[in-house]
Amino acid sequence: MALDPEVETIYGRIRGSENGGIRSFRGIPYARQPLGSDRFRAPGPPEPWTEVLNANRPGRVPIQASVPWLSFLNAGAAPQSEECLNLNIWTPGLDAAKRPVLVWVHGGGFLIGAGSTPIYEGHNLARRGDIVVVTFNYRLGALGYIHLNGVGGDDFKDASNAGVRDQIAALEWVRDNITSFGGDPENVTVAGQSAGAMSIGALLGAPRARVLFKRAVCQSGAMEHVLTQDEADEAASIFLRELGGPPREVDVLSRIPVEKILKAQGVVNQELTSIERLMAFLPCVDGDLIPEHPLDAVRKGEVAHIPLLVGTNLDEWKLFTALDSGLPSLSEDDMVQRFEELLPNVTSQAPAGAQAAEEYREAVRARGGKTSAYEVWSAFQSARVFHYPAWQLSEEQSKAGGTAYSYLFTWRPPALRRTLGACHALDIPFIFGFTGHPVALPFTGFSPAANRLSRRMQRSWIDFTRDGDPGHDQLPSWPAYDTHSRATMVFGRKSYLDHAPLEDERKLFESWA
Repeated sequence: MALDPEVETIYGRIRGSENGGIRSFRGIPYARQPLGSDRFRAPGPPEPWTEVLNANRPGRVPIQASVPWLSFLNAGAAPQSEECLNLNIWTPGLDAAKRPVLVWVHGGGFLIGAGSTPIYEGHNLARRGDIVVVTFNYRLGALGYIHLNGVGGDDFKDASNAGVRDQIAALEWVRDNITSFGGDPENVTVAGQSAGAMSIGALLGAPRARVLFKRAVCQSGAMEHVLTQDEADEAASIFLRELGGPPREVDVLSRIPVEKILKAQGVVNQELTSIERLMAFLPCVDGDLIPEHPLDAVRKGEVAHIPLLVGTNLDEWKLFTALDSGLPSLSEDDMVQRFEELLPNVTSQAPAGAQAAEEYREAVRARGGKTSAYEVWSAFQSARVFHYPAWQLSEEQSKAGGTAYSYLFTWRPPALRRTLGACHALDIPFIFGFTGHPVALPFTGFSPAANRLSRRMQRSWIDFTRDGDPGHDQLPSWPAYDTHSRATMVFGRKSYLDHAPLEDERKLFESWA
């Protein structure tokens, strides 16, 4: 009978498990747990241990509210705790092979999720690509993204971007320990979806972070979702108000029950989120960890040495129909009103609502899209929140002399083509090789085409992790993005190279900016 695999880390020995030739280690503490005076602050290194640590099961997940309609990303059923800074590893071998390392940053709007969510299981990627896969937790909501450096007083000068600092601590742990798991600390790729991709945008903007990885994958998230210091201070002021006033001492905030933290977090969300400002808890340009807007760092060429893989799903916004029950039956007048109310707040050159709505309808029609009010508004929101930031990142990286590969995911569920389409998060089971997972089956069906697409996408992500080029022999030639051809790989029932897809929509945003 084979013994469970054991590995020596710089903090102590751990014991994992083996299944089908892949060794897994779960719930490994990568930092000192953020308790007491460490709440809201940067994590320190973990405390060493003397006994062999059993790493056969996931650790506790971050404190978070339950969001039933996102249950496939939400870890609400798992034990929650502030003692959540742990990671998980899947590796084909505990040898000196120095395999490429893929570190996954989970999504969930900076409010929900965990690295141990089953859809992020790294077994398939590790086995198929002979790579090491790492997932991890980071603090969420107010505990990770309420920035007290501006309004909290002298005790909180370093209390900003706690969730981003957690992510850096996880990457530092990988740097220092992954060799023992058969990985190469000099060949690390960070990948993430939604808030995970937005996190990577923040990491690219943090000089301390971007030395810890060689390449980056941004799925349905880029660099636009960061707070200014003023916006962060506004959220922090509301948060402290809801906690009964502005406590200025670390020990006061460290004793407040988690339930009260979550209640205050909910009030911040209620007061600050809107159709214009979708999230109140985000990384912040704090002048310290993130000294400037991350996109400015790209424009200056500071990340030009880091190859990027950047893409979105065609119908991103349709996942959020659950938040807007009137959207599927949206009338023409209601759509025009939405354009009328939103555009002045997010653009400077847009025309009046009726004209803007008609211009956008024509742009959708030009690429063969449906043009009902529901479809036009969904397309606009998909572009505003997801496509346009991705285009910006790829454009600026290319202009700065860096490399970016662009993709567009277009798979639509057979039974939900109109209602969900190629919605936000639908790409995740394809990347992790779980198109047959019970959670994914309603979206992928039993179609062999879904399995073929999954294999192609996995191969691209694996090859990019290995050497920075996502192209392979199961795809057409895939050149890097540039501002002339805008080469984009389309991943759908058929995969093909397109040039400047959604171009009329991109041009509208450029003209309205």
